Amino acid sequence: MNTLIIALQFLTRLPLPQAQYNPAAAKTSIYWYGAVGLIIGAVLLLTNGLLQWLAPAMDTSIHSALILCLWVLITGALHLDGLADSADAWLGGQTPERTLEIMKDPRSGPAGVTSIVLLLLLKFACLQALIEHSALLLLLAPALSRSLMPVLFLHTPYVRENGLATAFASGLSAKLSYGVMAGVGALWCVLLGFSALFALLVIGIVFIGLRAMMLDRIGGTTGDTAGAAVEILEAVSLLAITVALG
Repeated sequence: MNTLIIALQFLTRLPLPQAQYNPAAAKTSIYWYGAVGLIIGAVLLLTNGLLQWLAPAMDTSIHSALILCLWVLITGALHLDGLADSADAWLGGQTPERTLEIMKDPRSGPAGVTSIVLLLLLKFACLQALIEHSALLLLLAPALSRSLMPVLFLHTPYVRENGLATAFASGLSAKLSYGVMAGVGALWCVLLGFSALFALLVIGIVFIGLRAMMLDRIGGTTGDTAGAAVEILEAVSLLAITVALG
């Protein structure tokens, strides 16, 4: 369980026992990212049920806002930071070198702030539409986006030296990477039925498009662009199911 704890400590702010960190365990921890997403989703799902029990008459918009705030707090806004850095870099950088340089700047520019606002707005709107009718998305959306990260690092060069995701730069198992993704995708189909097929297709297309953008601009991926992909894929998950359910 040490590798699961490492993954949880990296991706969440949940209180946990101290993990025994080493390079091999850090590399293996990426295969637990889908499970970490399910844990995040389980916390959201349980909180949703608790809110419905304690305050059944609460306005849906307030309910959705509370769930979204908890979602951000659990992750420590880790991936939102990557989204903001990537948005600033894509707008301000015309070359791979300049793009990577901007991503290292801890300050957020207009593109970064705007990207966070728009993405959270989209998530909030989808949560309002889904929270009473398909609360299982609270369990599934965080899991699928994170389960795609091993596949991203498996097939995409890592272009940072000594970055946060350096451990995943090489040597990942194709069998485990695709197994994690397939397992979470199968769970989607079991819990959501036919609607899941449309959503998975949309998510797959967006994932391929995001990877192509990374390769075209910087020749690979970084921790920031991977984090941005997680946030975008979460939002796309919610939106695709909203559309599928009509």
